[in-house]
Amino acid sequence: MTADRRRPDHRSDHRSDRHQVRPGDLRHVVTHLITPLLMCVGMGLAYLGAFANPSPHHLPVAIVGTGTHAQVLAQTINDKAHGELEARTVPDRATAVGQLKNQEIFGAYLAGGNQANGTGTGTGTTNRASLSRNGDAQHGPELLVATAGSDTSATVVQKIFTPLAARQGDPLKVTDIAPTAAHDPTGQGIFFLLVALSIGSYASVAVIGGAGAVLPMRIRAALATGTSFVVAAIGTLFAGPVFHLVDHGLWALWGMAWLYSAGILLIGTGLHTFLKRWTTLGVMVLFVMLNFTSSGGIFRPEMQNGFFAALHSFWNGAGFVEGTRSHVYFDGHGLAGHVWTLAGWLLVGLLMVAAAALTEQRRRTAEAEAVANAGAVAATMPERTPERAQGRTPERASARPTAQRDSETEEEMEEEMEEAVGV
Repeated sequence: MTADRRRPDHRSDHRSDRHQVRPGDLRHVVTHLITPLLMCVGMGLAYLGAFANPSPHHLPVAIVGTGTHAQVLAQTINDKAHGELEARTVPDRATAVGQLKNQEIFGAYLAGGNQANGTGTGTGTTNRASLSRNGDAQHGPELLVATAGSDTSATVVQKIFTPLAARQGDPLKVTDIAPTAAHDPTGQGIFFLLVALSIGSYASVAVIGGAGAVLPMRIRAALATGTSFVVAAIGTLFAGPVFHLVDHGLWALWGMAWLYSAGILLIGTGLHTFLKRWTTLGVMVLFVMLNFTSSGGIFRPEMQNGFFAALHSFWNGAGFVEGTRSHVYFDGHGLAGHVWTLAGWLLVGLLMVAAAALTEQRRRTAEAEAVANAGAVAATMPERTPERAQGRTPERASARPTAQRDSETEEEMEEEMEEAVGV
């Protein structure tokens, strides 16, 4: 019994081995925590920097009228706005409506008076029920807006001119000359369509670039292009038959969705050659952090700081959102420019894929040369080498690191796809 008591307990040793933490395992986890922490920092900087404190910056509005009062009112607004507004005068209501539909202005104020011929004096002392000396009806103050261009901008303009109308003693009449679709009252459905297209595109990048890394680049590029067709079709179904955000021109919408998605997929597929497991973070920076915030889907650039306002002029998300608005609500005004923006990003994607293919070809050539050199060196070695002494040929000795590299590559692919899907 004494001998049995002194016998070591191997089961407890095995249990302690299972609970032992190796430094390499902990380092592996900590290293992979860098990606979500960087995402946290990036998303905070992007979203809070773009959306936390919206305020107008040189937001263009118009005062309708040709008299001295209209000019004085516009100048007074500019003086008091301190750069928040840019008030101009337009001669008549028709001109104001045209500029609203062209998105040159985001509000037009008619101060009241004789508006029958569009040349109201805007004295602010008449009542809409009264008559002028020549018998024309007198109208109270009116504000023209286009909520389809931006509901938030229209709301800001209304808040600015409502107190001005109240000082005239009449309620402000608000006329929406470009209302949104009945099933998209805020006009932000297009932005959320952008989000769906973006997630479907950049999440597919991890699969094509990771699991498809063994395929030739031309096959990966073909997969990316085919996937973009499917993503665009899904987005068009959501916008049309499912949620009725768009009630006409679905083929043109699908074309812009395909240009947008294909650009993201090709850029991401090409970037994977250079960034590897950091590709998910890279495409998130390009197509989420900088893209959603500068698209104009929530706040137009006139409501944001200079950085995001500048991105709006050429980023792909802005091209899709503004192109869709132009096509659906504004008779295609400015549509060509937005389509060219999307085509430019697609061209960047094609160039990125070409650069990646060239880089991979050079890497394969360098590896083939390294293998040939290793074989030449092995051929000149003595007959009995340490590997042969242990029953291992040089080929078998080199096969083990290769298998290890393949295993590590497979783990990186799985981790990258998990990160992409999780995001």
